[in-house]
Amino acid sequence: MKKIVSQLDIKSDAYRKNHNTMLTLLTELQTRSTEFTQSQPKSLEKLHKRHKYSARERIEKVVDPGTEIVEIGRFAAYGMYRDVPGGYPYAGSVVVIATISGKKVVIMANEPLVKSGSWVGMTCKKNLRAQEISMENNLPIVYMVDSAGVFLERQWEVFPDKEHFGRIFRNNAKMAAMGIPQISCVFGWCVAGGAYLPGMSSSLAMVKDNASMFLAGPFLVKSALGQEADIQTLGGASMHNALSGVADHLLENEEEAFLWIRDQIALIGGQPRAHFDRIEPEEPAYDPEEILGILPAEPTQTYDVREIIARIVDASRFDEFKPLWGQTIVTGFARIGGYAVGIVANQGKAVKKQMPPDPYGRPQPPKIQMGNVIYSDSANKASHFIMLCNERRIPLIFFHDVTGFMVGRQAENGGIIQDGAQFVNVQANSVVPKFSVVMRNSYGAGNYAMCGKAYDPRFIFAWPTARIAVMEGGIAANTILLTKKDLSEDEKAALKKEIMKRYEEETSPYFSAARLIVDDIIDPRDTRKLLTQGLEMADHNPNIPAYKTGVMRM
Repeated sequence: MKKIVSQLDIKSDAYRKNHNTMLTLLTELQTRSTEFTQSQPKSLEKLHKRHKYSARERIEKVVDPGTEIVEIGRFAAYGMYRDVPGGYPYAGSVVVIATISGKKVVIMANEPLVKSGSWVGMTCKKNLRAQEISMENNLPIVYMVDSAGVFLERQWEVFPDKEHFGRIFRNNAKMAAMGIPQISCVFGWCVAGGAYLPGMSSSLAMVKDNASMFLAGPFLVKSALGQEADIQTLGGASMHNALSGVADHLLENEEEAFLWIRDQIALIGGQPRAHFDRIEPEEPAYDPEEILGILPAEPTQTYDVREIIARIVDASRFDEFKPLWGQTIVTGFARIGGYAVGIVANQGKAVKKQMPPDPYGRPQPPKIQMGNVIYSDSANKASHFIMLCNERRIPLIFFHDVTGFMVGRQAENGGIIQDGAQFVNVQANSVVPKFSVVMRNSYGAGNYAMCGKAYDPRFIFAWPTARIAVMEGGIAANTILLTKKDLSEDEKAALKKEIMKRYEEETSPYFSAARLIVDDIIDPRDTRKLLTQGLEMADHNPNIPAYKTGVMRM
């Protein structure tokens, strides 16, 4: 592989401006994260007096010291549930991929500090995401249960639909059939239907005195049956260990629970691997800190995406595929963390397309293609490359900065719909692990073709500069205004302002992260580290089916 030769001028005014702008966005990211995820000291103190820990404290105490923790859905429910006092920080649960007893696992921990761990719609979505990661990557999962059940005031968004509460128990059963170890420890409440989650796990322990598990609590039992029963008699840890047999282990306190979880994971035997090609990793030849100065501060300014690739891949080496054709998408082979990967990246600058001679053999001037747009040739190149990676069992990495597919008379005459459909077909049927990083724009069908959330990336991360929507706000506003012929100019101006404001909010990475459209908003300097973690995670699942596509129109 050839080393990318960087042309970046780190002493230029443009670089410094870009760098400073990104640092400002990262400061905002840190501030928002701290405000949203930090526990109130008084609430934490009350919890500790009950000999209990918060979700993040429990995770910290059970994982191997000094190992990486990848959090999923840190901003889940951010800005949502404004009608609930205090909102619903991180959707009332913490989901991470971490290492316990030397093994990579998924951990889902209910947060007792958020409405006693009760569930709203986003809690369901987040915990389903945890199970999805476990199933896709064949990773054991640990459930740290401490939940009062469904948040009854919003039961409609939790209970009846396909992606609601019941899907979690369906997944419990499917995961058991797949041979995925599911380890449950009940630290506190475990109420109503929520009791099925630990009840369907491989191993189940309960913490003495604090833990309780029942389908109906004392008040409901009194109302329905007229029976008097206190919490411990009805569903306490001692009862479920000695009488019902529902639980397997009785633990004295939370400290003993952490040791029990570690022991359970340690006992899991050697698991098969996909054995993706991996060699000794090398650091990039260029400083990853410089990534912060590459992406322009102004959304309309251009850059070369190879400069970003050079600061993420091993030794900055990149074997580019079809470099002179379809240049608004850059494709090629590289290594990240030692793993062989295929990279598909939208180009951030305009490029020249060589044109064939006219019918009389006269040379024609090159045509300028806009950067960040997918043309027919770039779509076909990406489709070919994705199929190549599937043939060779090479994981794929997608870097998004796309405003969509090319439109207009010439593009339509050239069959852009057909070429785009082939791209999406190939993407949908891809079977190797895929990872997406949304650097800047990810609009319209470009989001689909570049492996947006609907196309099953193992991880999808966003930089603070990310924007995800059907189209850019200004274009959307102008399109809508063209249909409003009966409005005055003042009314049109007011409507455009309203649409632009709504799009500004809805295209924000925080809006997407709140709804788990992306797994997290990350510091661009952490991209390489997180992709390496994802590749290590994906290597745990050897079950990669044969690659097939259906009929593709030509």
